[in-house]
Amino acid sequence: MKIGVLALQGAVREHLRLLEMAGADAVPVKRAEQLADLDGLVIPGGESTTISKLMHKYDLVEPVKRMAEAGKPMFGTCAGLILLAKRIEGTDTHHLGLMDIAVERNAFGRQRESFEADLNIRGVADNFRAVFIRAPYITQVDDGVEALSEIDGKIVAARQGHLLGAAFHPELTDDVRVHAYFVDMVKESLQVPTV
Repeated sequence: MKIGVLALQGAVREHLRLLEMAGADAVPVKRAEQLADLDGLVIPGGESTTISKLMHKYDLVEPVKRMAEAGKPMFGTCAGLILLAKRIEGTDTHHLGLMDIAVERNAFGRQRESFEADLNIRGVADNFRAVFIRAPYITQVDDGVEALSEIDGKIVAARQGHLLGAAFHPELTDDVRVHAYFVDMVKESLQVPTV
């Protein structure tokens, strides 16, 4: 099982480390041809517009979309969540537009308003210490999307089939539970149904 981490910006090494701790073979990804033999992909935090521009520059947008359409699991954290969303509040554009959610960018404030909070994440972890840095939140989930966690009534984690999004940075902790949940999603996607 091989999981890639989009290595254009963000805490790539930290994601790779936690994926390895969760039992995956984790590799950094910078080129479209590297997507071909992956079983899943993590899109880390950073700045969503910058990551999107770099994805266009390196011709990664369409290959990543095709990977998602093929049912391969994807996990977006912070800016990665914004990249996955079909709707971004205050604009009529989107980046990858894969997940049936709307997000608000920098919803909890700027860098100085960064914070940590203990979350209950449905099916994943109780009391997960989450790091929020210039974090978005999910303002709306459509049918087929399950809200997994909230803080002060704001959705900060959700899943839609093979797509997982988190407004926080699970890679900036030593807690492997969120990454282990994604690794399990990838394992499930590799199961061949019996007839």
